[in-house]
Amino acid sequence: MKTFKNILDFQKEFNTEEKCREYLEQQRWDNTPACPFCGSINVHRFPNGKIFKCREKGCRNKFSVTVGTIYENTKIPLTKWFLATYILSVHSKGISSLQLASWLGVTQKTAWHLNHRIREMLTNNAPELLEGIVEVDETYVGGSLKNMHAKKKEGLKGLDNKTMVFGAVQRNGKVRTKVIPQTNLENVTIAIEEFVAKDSIMVTDEHHAYTKVGLKYNHKKVNHRGKEYVRKDEILVHTNTIEGYWSILKRQIDGIHHSVSPKHLQRYCNESAFRYNNKGVFQDERFATALANCNGSLKYKTLIGK
Repeated sequence: MKTFKNILDFQKEFNTEEKCREYLEQQRWDNTPACPFCGSINVHRFPNGKIFKCREKGCRNKFSVTVGTIYENTKIPLTKWFLATYILSVHSKGISSLQLASWLGVTQKTAWHLNHRIREMLTNNAPELLEGIVEVDETYVGGSLKNMHAKKKEGLKGLDNKTMVFGAVQRNGKVRTKVIPQTNLENVTIAIEEFVAKDSIMVTDEHHAYTKVGLKYNHKKVNHRGKEYVRKDEILVHTNTIEGYWSILKRQIDGIHHSVSPKHLQRYCNESAFRYNNKGVFQDERFATALANCNGSLKYKTLIGK
């Protein structure tokens, strides 16, 4: 694994397309090229070093290391892709598309698409259940209606243009989040069972939606309405950890992006969770983790579609 401690070291390590391709081969294939169409390692590398051909009779497809990844068919150099991935994976609050466009020398539209494709890479598609002491809470993310055009305000009165995010954090562990329509019994039950192991101690506030699903866990409540914030039981009963995480998420969204569409909010949450869950990991390891998750795609038409 290549090692780097800062952005200058990073740019020295990945200052050519060849270096980027070699590293991508290492992270994606462990230096044993595999056909993305059939999975065979019986492949031939062409003399230019960039293109491969599958030798299997039923396949025979040509491919490069970027086929089947978010980098496929991109016109943006891998050097710029790598730098953007590094920034999003290690920067404490992420980066706006305007700022990224300036740094990379691309349009804001290109930077916005690139940012969202990288956020797909930062999504944990096979997360482990949280266990031990797990704090559960929900928050609202979004801005006020006061600066919104009158036509867009129609039908939104009382909602204040906010979107609900449900979250759970394991004390001294990882966080998971999910954008949900509302905090009702069905949504909360599904989210908790997706996130929290059954033998856990689940700590929540007094919201009624947690009561029924709480019967499946060792459920502890803290009564915020009664001005109770910490209570000593068999454990310290509080939701301070998840509330601290909400502050991190909102500083990212309010401070960097200012306004986030509800349909894209989950990706912003995934980006924030990635950095939180890898906060104790060195920058080179964090970048390698992100890059190893590059399979898949997010086309622009899909991104902007309803």
